[in-house]
Amino acid sequence: MNNAMGILGLSARARKIATGETVMKQLRSGKVKLVILSKDMGDNGKKKLLDKCSFYHVPYVFMECDEINQAIGDRNRKSVAILDEGFAQKLQTCLKG
Repeated sequence: MNNAMGILGLSARARKIATGETVMKQLRSGKVKLVILSKDMGDNGKKKLLDKCSFYHVPYVFMECDEINQAIGDRNRKSVAILDEGFAQKLQTCLKG
């Protein structure tokens, strides 16, 4: 998991992520390569994001909220969109395997 947090931190420093309300905007624009959801995210928000991900064929993964926030240096973010293909692929391999 440390490797995934490092990659997420690098993508944040490279400004290749979107958080908050911009996640939905970026999903609609087609720029998102991967969505990271918090495991303790609310049901309504989770359903909205999962529906958008399936509609736009964007993969998603789950992480702990504390790990997401520690990696990106923010407080209380429940979802992060990765906008770079390379970061997205590396994160998927780290989190799934």
